[in-house]
Amino acid sequence: MWGAQGTLYRSLRSEIEKCRRKHSYTFSKLGELTGINPGSLSEILNGNPPRAMTIGQLDAFAKVFGREQGWLYELYTEECLSEQRISRPRLIPYLIRCVEVGRKDCIEAAVPILLENPKNILILFTLAEQLYEKGQLKESVPFYEYVIENEKDSYSDHFVMSQYRLFRVVLGTNTEENWENVIRFSPYRNRLPENNQLDALFQLAKICFALQKWERSEQYADELRLLADTVYRHELDRMKRNKKGEALKTERHLVYYYGMGHLYKSVTLEMQGLYEEAKQYVQVYTDLGWFELLDEDGRKEVERFKVWAKANSYTLEVLSGNTSIIEEYANYLDSLPTNEVLAGLNAIMKSANTYHFCVDEILERFASQIASFDQFTEAIGLDRHLRFRYQMAIYEFGKGRIERGIEETIYCLSLADLLNRHDEALTYIALFGWLGNLNKRIANQNELGS
Repeated sequence: MWGAQGTLYRSLRSEIEKCRRKHSYTFSKLGELTGINPGSLSEILNGNPPRAMTIGQLDAFAKVFGREQGWLYELYTEECLSEQRISRPRLIPYLIRCVEVGRKDCIEAAVPILLENPKNILILFTLAEQLYEKGQLKESVPFYEYVIENEKDSYSDHFVMSQYRLFRVVLGTNTEENWENVIRFSPYRNRLPENNQLDALFQLAKICFALQKWERSEQYADELRLLADTVYRHELDRMKRNKKGEALKTERHLVYYYGMGHLYKSVTLEMQGLYEEAKQYVQVYTDLGWFELLDEDGRKEVERFKVWAKANSYTLEVLSGNTSIIEEYANYLDSLPTNEVLAGLNAIMKSANTYHFCVDEILERFASQIASFDQFTEAIGLDRHLRFRYQMAIYEFGKGRIERGIEETIYCLSLADLLNRHDEALTYIALFGWLGNLNKRIANQNELGS
């Protein structure tokens, strides 16, 4: 335990006083240099009892005395914590500064004292939220973990929100870790407030799609469609009845979640080979202009969905064997950003391998875009890139271009390793079977020739 409160106060202040005398600063001069009112300064250093100082004031002392950031932080804890009280106005800024200057030791000393009273879990949650809102996402993780590890009520708002924040923060490119993250968070998704639940379902559908968990992605897409429709009807009713209360605040416009529910429903059906069923859901987000709650941002989203719907309609036609529109589709892809080009070429390559037609001219036409596919670092982009390279390997081997086929296969193995999808390695290694089949054909032809 900590020593007597007065002892630590004097220890903190004696260090400051020692530096003041060393520099021969009067209270007036020190006040001038630190920006602290001389009267307040006297109360902080000589008051009985002394006036508590803020972490900003301690940092001002450190700067004036030429000390490093985090100076005397180990002695500052008692300004915030004692057996009798906890000062949230001083504690939270102090812990945030500990994070910023790397004083992990001070955090580890303060947290156990806080957790002696379960009510203080809310302080740690508040701290985590402030870090999260400031964009210090990785720094917020330990505090959300403290909440999850110590809160016994798994239905409490701060417990569920901590689960959600961790889910969002730790998503990366590692397939196994992302799947574990989905499993860990998904049981809590329906306990979130509706505004966060919309985004959680979207993220779950998205990451499961990248993980090629088609049925799970479809499940979350269905949940998202239902919830977005329910929220839309509720908000529309509230607006028409002029009911009091603020509109539901969501991370993206509500029309985005409505459209994404149908988009992920369509693409998961596509990946399961259910092209005709997928077309029905594409039609829903082809034109969302009927949505009655649109503002400028909402209208922009509607236009984006029009683009995606047109591209996905082409995709489904090509995958269904309609090769007559390949050139038209390629012309359309020319007007789209690189990530959409990648998705489109995926469909064209898969169709070419299924229906055995040549797309060499298209590959040459999009050579510069294909060369830039390495720019994708997010899970769904990497997954698309991997699937494209797999189709490319099949195509090149099928054309008898062995060296290119080998290059594409090695590319697949490299991307699978990056995504930590080592269980798929045999799938890509099996591509080398083209070599064996080709050698057999050559050998048979030589025998017939002789």
